[in-house]
Amino acid sequence: MTQSKGAIGVDHGTKRTGFAAVDAARVLVSPLHAAPGGDEGALAALRILLDERDITHLIVGYPLNMDGTKGGRAKGVDAFIAAAAEKFPDLIIVRQDERLTTKEAEERLADAGYFGKERKERKDAWSAAILLEDWIREGEPSA
Repeated sequence: MTQSKGAIGVDHGTKRTGFAAVDAARVLVSPLHAAPGGDEGALAALRILLDERDITHLIVGYPLNMDGTKGGRAKGVDAFIAAAAEKFPDLIIVRQDERLTTKEAEERLADAGYFGKERKERKDAWSAAILLEDWIREGEPSA
């Protein structure tokens, strides 16, 4: 049996991409930071995170409409996933439904006392953390 390793969650955006990580035991999900820029900035930030951590899975938020069909940003996320797969071929990349993660992140940030600029700066990384929590709760699907 292969030993489980950590995972990185990605809340992909056109202006900022949020990152979060979870340990191999799936105990501690941590929002990390948001990288500015499009795919190039996100891939550079991801390279640094992969150099710092022992990671097997990349969990990427996938934009779906409330009826389950692909959302308007799906094409951009698919392009990011393709670029990540080419650049990091050993990673298992999973598309994770991201519906309502931003709303939940904003609620959690407000509950934690973050408002205005502080909330905006943290929102993407906290959304990525929620993606990881959802993936774990769903049994860590690989598809």
